[in-house]
Amino acid sequence: MEKLYDSELKLMALLWEHGELSAQALARLLAEQTGWSKTTTYTVIKKCLGKGVIERVEPGFLCRALVTREQAQQRETDELIDKLYDGSPDLLVASLLSRKTLSAEQIVQLRSLVDSFK
Repeated sequence: MEKLYDSELKLMALLWEHGELSAQALARLLAEQTGWSKTTTYTVIKKCLGKGVIERVEPGFLCRALVTREQAQQRETDELIDKLYDGSPDLLVASLLSRKTLSAEQIVQLRSLVDSFK
C-alpha cells in the first residue's frame, strides 16, 4: 500500500466510519469538516482510486474502502519506526514511555500486552 497523505486519510476516515458513501456525500461532509470544494474532494477520490485504497461502485459513484483503518495504521507505524527509529520498535516504545508518567494500572496493561507477544 502506498503512503496515504493527510487529505487522503480524511477521506478514508469517513469511509471507515460510514462503510460506503457516494462521491457527492463525501464532498458534502468534507466541505462541512474542512471547507474543501467539490473539486478538491473529487481530486482526492481520484488519488485514492489510483492508489487502490478505495473502489468506485456503480450506480451512484459509491466509494468503498479497500484497506482497513488498521492496515493504514500499521503502514504509518512501520514508516515512522523505519524513518525515525532505525527500524527498531523498542526505541519507539522507549521514546514514548520516557515522555509520560504511567499509572500502575497502565504499567500492568503494558506488561500484559508485551507478555501476549511472547
